Amino acid sequence: MDARPVLKVAVVACMDARLDLHAALGLELGDCHTIRNAGGVVTDDIIRSLTISQRALGTRSVVLIHHTGCGLLDLTEDFRHDIEAEVGQRPPWAVEAFKDLDQDVRQSMQRVRTSPFLPHTDDVRGFVFDVTTGQLREIDPQR
Repeated sequence: MDARPVLKVAVVACMDARLDLHAALGLELGDCHTIRNAGGVVTDDIIRSLTISQRALGTRSVVLIHHTGCGLLDLTEDFRHDIEAEVGQRPPWAVEAFKDLDQDVRQSMQRVRTSPFLPHTDDVRGFVFDVTTGQLREIDPQR
């Protein structure tokens, strides 16, 4: 099997175990690159992975998926302070917590669209996955 995804799409999503991305999107193994982290937040490392996905492995589209009931909805930067107090060193990364799912999807879409490293930013779509119903709701990037 080729490492290049058949559908030339990269999916960025939360690492939450309740998200069966292939089922939700109707995809098969080999159809897409799947990049996951806490919250599905577009961080520098996500941009790194997307850059490799696009420039070296041929993807052209990006799908971003956040979800209801995400653990980042309840965290704050206090999480970093607690870790620093416990281990004696402050984590070098931001928690990237958020209170508004739709707005964070829009922010993630904007981060992808404005990255100078990504040559293909025209086809970026964002969704919220409802963990109760299994439904995807597309987010309007302009609101």
